[in-house]
Amino acid sequence: MGSDTLVEVWTDGGCKPNPGPGGWAAILRFKDAERSLSGGESATTNNRMELTAAAAALEALRRPCHVVLYTDSEYVRNGITRWHTGWVRRNWRNAAGDPVANMDLWRRLLDAAGPHEVEWKWVRGHAGDPMNERADALATAAREALDAGG
Repeated sequence: MGSDTLVEVWTDGGCKPNPGPGGWAAILRFKDAERSLSGGESATTNNRMELTAAAAALEALRRPCHVVLYTDSEYVRNGITRWHTGWVRRNWRNAAGDPVANMDLWRRLLDAAGPHEVEWKWVRGHAGDPMNERADALATAAREALDAGG
């Protein structure tokens, strides 16, 4: 896949308090076009919102793409790049033999990533990265809309 299919994605998710009401967001950029996605859940966790943001972004792509996905969640980045192979090998059990937390969303994310060539990049949250800050603001707005009954 070449640069003609390159999509850059920034994702974020969070709760306040954690667990509690949460929001997620993704910003997708393809050439000069940009699209924002966001949503929220009334009872969730930070990790579930981070996973939902990444899955929703990849599910929004209509054809196989080369994706550079930026997340400020080490949980998402490590899970998708390192941990999931062991979980699958152990029938979705972690190293302690317990069921993997958020297995439904990990499976959704793996399915969503399947057709694409994804580079998973970690970016430090709240450290001034403009696109990460925008994704954070969108996720916060989605969470706050729940609090306001939206």
